[in-house]
Amino acid sequence: MSVTERGMARRRKVLGDAHVDRAEAAKTGFDAPFQRLITDAAWGHVWARDTISLRERSMLTIALLAGLGNDHELAMHIRATRNTGASETDVMEALLHVAIYAGVPRANHAIRIAKEVFAEMKAEGGSP
Repeated sequence: MSVTERGMARRRKVLGDAHVDRAEAAKTGFDAPFQRLITDAAWGHVWARDTISLRERSMLTIALLAGLGNDHELAMHIRATRNTGASETDVMEALLHVAIYAGVPRANHAIRIAKEVFAEMKAEGGSP
């Protein structure tokens, strides 16, 4: 399996087919090189490694995105917890670390986003 195939498989497992299908449908000649880069590098190399679990990768990713203020990506990865096994408690633990190491305002904002996303997920059916 090529790194691109491995990356696309992992991307679909974590983010879900619907999300990836929307992203692929929206892809243009302009952003195709970027989409290939993230599929290969992020998903095919980093997320596909078997050294830590998807749950742990999810928590790390959420903490980093929150600490850096990448709100759109943060919401997407909180939604992905349905597929990674990270619980609401896991997300809160990650965000508590953000408060200490990246700042209370970043964590406070991320907690607001997480609450909104978890509420949406519950309204869509079932638990996050």
